[in-house]
Amino acid sequence: MRLEPGDTAPDFTAPDQTGALRSSGEFKDAKLVLYFYPKAFTPGCTTESCDFAERYETFTDRDYTILGVSPDAPDKLADFKTEYDLPFDLLSDPDHTIATAYGAYGMKRNYGREYMGIIRSTFLIANGTIESAFYNVKATGHAERIVGVVTP
Repeated sequence: MRLEPGDTAPDFTAPDQTGALRSSGEFKDAKLVLYFYPKAFTPGCTTESCDFAERYETFTDRDYTILGVSPDAPDKLADFKTEYDLPFDLLSDPDHTIATAYGAYGMKRNYGREYMGIIRSTFLIANGTIESAFYNVKATGHAERIVGVVTP
């Protein structure tokens, strides 16, 4: 299932990099960039996360909060956030519950092999509603393309 603009954003609760539980309810009256990436410290995921970090002020100037979501454990997310000085929180979704709800977990193909995994995806959410949904995105340059979509 893929989300479309106008759909209600699925609720979520997950630990962040400190182990504190974070919930979609915290952002019900806010604007959110929620991006899903397969694994911390891998080249594409590092590139994508650092690109969002480089554009962090542009997003916050437009009233967006950024959250990254991956299957990694909170302690690994803490190391990732520290290593790359990421100014936003990262959520742990080891059982893919959030990713599945957003359509960001499913069948992938790589070098002729099919397997289940995280589909690199980003969602712009405002007041609990999907504004934009981007699936199967390329890591490089993606944050810049999202900046072009968010409204000031």
